Amino acid sequence: MAKKKRFIRAQDLFRLESVTYAELSPDGKHVVYAMQQGDRATLKKHSNLWIAPVEGGKPYRFTSGKHSDTMPRWSPDGSRIAFISNRAAATQPQLYIIPFGGGEARQLTTLHGDFDSFEWSPDGKALVCQFRKQDAEVAAREKDEQKKQRGVVARHITRIFYSLDGAGFLPQERWHLWVIDAESGKARQLTKGDVADETGPRWSPDGASIAFFSNRAPDPDMEPGLEDLFVIPAAGGEMRSLGTPPGEKHALSWAPDGRSILYVGQKGLKDWWQNDRLWVVSVEGKKSVKCLTKAHDLSFTAATLTDTVGGMMMPPVWSRDGKRIYAQASRNGGTGLYAVTVADGALEPLIAGAETVGAWSFDQAQERVAYLRSTQQDPVQLWMLDCNTRETWQLTQLNRKWLREVNLGAIEEIWFKGPAGNDLQGWILTPPDFDPAKRYPSIMEIHGGPLAQYGYSFMHEFYYLAAQGYVVTFCNPRGGQGYGEAHAKAIWGGWGTVDYDDLMAWADVIAALPYIDTERMGVTGGSYGGYMTAWIIGHTARFKAAVAQRCVSNLISMWGTSDFNWTFQQPFGDQPPTETIETLWRCSPVRYIGNAKTPTLVIHSERDLRCPIEQGQQLYTALKRAGVKAELVLFPDESHGLSRGGRTDRRIARLKHIRRWFAEHMA
Repeated sequence: MAKKKRFIRAQDLFRLESVTYAELSPDGKHVVYAMQQGDRATLKKHSNLWIAPVEGGKPYRFTSGKHSDTMPRWSPDGSRIAFISNRAAATQPQLYIIPFGGGEARQLTTLHGDFDSFEWSPDGKALVCQFRKQDAEVAAREKDEQKKQRGVVARHITRIFYSLDGAGFLPQERWHLWVIDAESGKARQLTKGDVADETGPRWSPDGASIAFFSNRAPDPDMEPGLEDLFVIPAAGGEMRSLGTPPGEKHALSWAPDGRSILYVGQKGLKDWWQNDRLWVVSVEGKKSVKCLTKAHDLSFTAATLTDTVGGMMMPPVWSRDGKRIYAQASRNGGTGLYAVTVADGALEPLIAGAETVGAWSFDQAQERVAYLRSTQQDPVQLWMLDCNTRETWQLTQLNRKWLREVNLGAIEEIWFKGPAGNDLQGWILTPPDFDPAKRYPSIMEIHGGPLAQYGYSFMHEFYYLAAQGYVVTFCNPRGGQGYGEAHAKAIWGGWGTVDYDDLMAWADVIAALPYIDTERMGVTGGSYGGYMTAWIIGHTARFKAAVAQRCVSNLISMWGTSDFNWTFQQPFGDQPPTETIETLWRCSPVRYIGNAKTPTLVIHSERDLRCPIEQGQQLYTALKRAGVKAELVLFPDESHGLSRGGRTDRRIARLKHIRRWFAEHMA
């Protein structure tokens, strides 16, 4: 007799194997990937490199140790792997190179500061890095033990964007481009300056030039979205603008002939709701920028949310003959891989089903693609695609041991009509051992962003709540990505309007199900989902209990205190509170808390710089003053992304508080 499967637990987070990055070798025979796991004893996360043979054989560990080895990149000839590691100093990662044929990893750099993206030169003799030096004041303090013990005396801030969630206060230094000799480790700074950053560097096919993004406005913090594409000689010299139109840009890729560059981005400023499209610009600057995807209402982003493995957005790739572009795009709950014809913009899906494609890469011949694949039942696996036969096969069996032990429950996809006759997509997760003859309490989850989507990715939180006996429901109301520009634009200037209408229509769909106890319906969400949770309890009493997580509650005080700073005015007419305070107040949930009756738990991280802690504090105080049953749970040393990447014991505590609150108020 088969052993009955158990239900998922909060503690299963300690057993979670996450893959943060993967890359296929140039010959298409091996995949290197960085696998991260939590350490139950130290509560730290460690990452090592693994190798998965493509044509048979089990994956094997390539590096070891209780440190973080990340972002592995094959050299062009496949003989070496470059990666970032903190094995020598926990707080100062460096670039390392390890021979694939055997041997120890060699520390390449001795720089002090922060590494971001890097890439091998086409001849394998150098690497270009996006690097930010350590501030001189910090370096001096690190060298003086007495100053180090005293810590920071004062922060002198001159920028308007001076912090970043998950990073804290930003240094005075800027991101610049450095070229590192792959043999000697000699580092040469290619760009300099105190005002502008240079980001996303990529080598030209001949190795003579490097392209990158930079905002060269007099004060880039006051004019975001003015990023342009630049090219600079790899040997050093003057940078040259390619004259791209204003608009957010990221993820560039050189054409094989070196005459054009592709990038992902938007045209125009301030309209965040736009689809990210594919654009091509001539390196010689002789032709205007061409949008390849204007005929498709599709956003080339990795927008599908998960709380286990982040969906990494990769730079697009040109076909070897320069006739096609391969890029990720998000649609209807999934993130897939698509091919776009350069000549006419024709679109062909290569991988586009009930799944989410994360990091992906070709072999040198472009006959195979390695990709990270997530589904609603599987956090992540490494898969392969044969580009000629379209055959796919799985290389890894990550998390299989504990996933085989658990009964997750069942998920059903539903399309329904919104109040404006709009098509909406949602999912219903029923508890393990579900009995349709019984009546169950339910919890509606609301996603953050708002420019994101729920869909075909693994959500540990949802399964955990379902294991407690709740029907967990989630949908994609207007305001998010994945359903076209009109869907995303619908809440522009009016948060808490049609998004609220769509969520209430979803609640009606759920309430009509015969197995739903309409007297025990709960609601929760984080970030923008926390905003909507706070909005909902001020506008309806249909929910028995609520949990507002890392919320936005007051758009007036949010202005200038978030790491997004003053740009939070852009969705509301692009005027500061002195000019548009009525609009910001009208769209602020705390304005309506006097109507609230729903018992509400407020959860916030003390180092949340995206939605500052005062947002949760204001909501909690307003609820208490209104006589509503409320509690506040704060997590020290955690940022906005607690539910996805926080310390594991705190993630577990968070889940248990959510479970406790719903159990107490929906019994």
